[in-house]
Amino acid sequence: MANQIKLFMNRDDERALLQYLERFVFEVYPRRVPPDWETFRARPSVHDQLPEEDLYLVATDLGAAVVDKVKRGPDKGHWRIDEVRSPVIFWQRSRLNEEGELMSGQLWAELDITAQTGRKNAAPDRFRALFVELEQWLSKTFRRGRPKPWLVGPATARAVKEGLVLRVDEHRGGTVEVHK
Repeated sequence: MANQIKLFMNRDDERALLQYLERFVFEVYPRRVPPDWETFRARPSVHDQLPEEDLYLVATDLGAAVVDKVKRGPDKGHWRIDEVRSPVIFWQRSRLNEEGELMSGQLWAELDITAQTGRKNAAPDRFRALFVELEQWLSKTFRRGRPKPWLVGPATARAVKEGLVLRVDEHRGGTVEVHK
C-alpha cells in the first residue's frame, strides 16, 4: 500500500510546498505525459505551469521515470509513468468545486514491497528518507484536520476562518474542520 498524505492546500500553500521542494531535484510531469512534454524543475516560480489536477514529482537525481506508452483509449500516444518502479511522488491537487468548496488532495509514493503492486524491491533508501522528510515538514507546518488524518495548509486554515468549506473528494465525502 502506498504511503499517503491527505491534505488541503490552496495556491499559497502549494507555492510554499514548491519552495520547500526546491531544495531537492524534482521534475514535474502530468498524469498522462504528452509526447511533446517539456519537463521543468519544481519551484515556486513555475507554479502557474503546473498541470491543473494530477501530477508527478520525479526525483530525477535518484533515478529516471519508468514510462510505458498508452496504446488504447483517449490517451493513446501519451506516456504513462510507472508509479511502482519510478522514484515519484503523485500529487493530486486540491481544487474548488462548483459550490466554492475546496476539495481534498493528496501526496503519495509507493515505498514498500507489496503483493498488490507486484513491487519486488523496496524504494531506494534515499527516496524513502526524502518522502519521510516531506511528511515531517508537512506535519510541522500544516494544521491538523478533524477527522484525522487530514492536514490543512496554513493559508487554507486562514481561509476556513473566512468561510471556506473543506470537502473530502470521495464518494459521499464529508467536510473537514481545522483542529483548534
